[in-house]
Amino acid sequence: MKKALIFQGGWDGHEPEQVASILEGILIEEGFSVNVADSLAVLTEEHLPEYDLIVPNWTQGQIEDDQLKALMAAIETGTGLAGLHGGMGDSFRMATDYQFMVGGQWVAHPGNDGVRYTVQIKDRNHPLTNGMADFEVESEQYYMHVDPAVSVHATTTFPIADGPHAVNGSVEMPVVWTKKWGKGNVYYCSLGHVAKIVRMPEVMELMRKGMVWAAR
Repeated sequence: MKKALIFQGGWDGHEPEQVASILEGILIEEGFSVNVADSLAVLTEEHLPEYDLIVPNWTQGQIEDDQLKALMAAIETGTGLAGLHGGMGDSFRMATDYQFMVGGQWVAHPGNDGVRYTVQIKDRNHPLTNGMADFEVESEQYYMHVDPAVSVHATTTFPIADGPHAVNGSVEMPVVWTKKWGKGNVYYCSLGHVAKIVRMPEVMELMRKGMVWAAR
């Protein structure tokens, strides 16, 4: 049986406990043994590299150097990393090494919550998006700074909400991406502002495929 760790916490606005519970349920359905931790202290436990998958669900906050080094070492040696929205893409804003591993960082959501936009599937034959069609979301539309090394599997188009960014014209922004970090697989999905969005069938399917793919 594969083993997964979800560490949840940080800003309460992203409903970390509820989202962690949803992701835990998906992993259990996929046959994982899951440990859900509400402290970053779990990252310095000596058995961390034994996990096949680590799921960050911790918006903002601060990570200690020894905790970050242990997390990055586990991924580099083959543990998978997968997460969504600010729980992985806006964690530990001062930790640029973490952002390097993840492949990007949230910087804005023009229009804030309640923007209606389309998620465009790039390759419907890819295992991560197999059989999926484009779909609409009414939520935050994440504007990310993205590592050019990532492989992009779904996108959204800016601008929809007006603002000073709009004068730059149409921009295709990654929503789902993957990359490698050493021997580890890294998967990120920018959807999932609150539990209601995570429970959308399309988001559930993306996270199910992504977490299974990322696991060792």
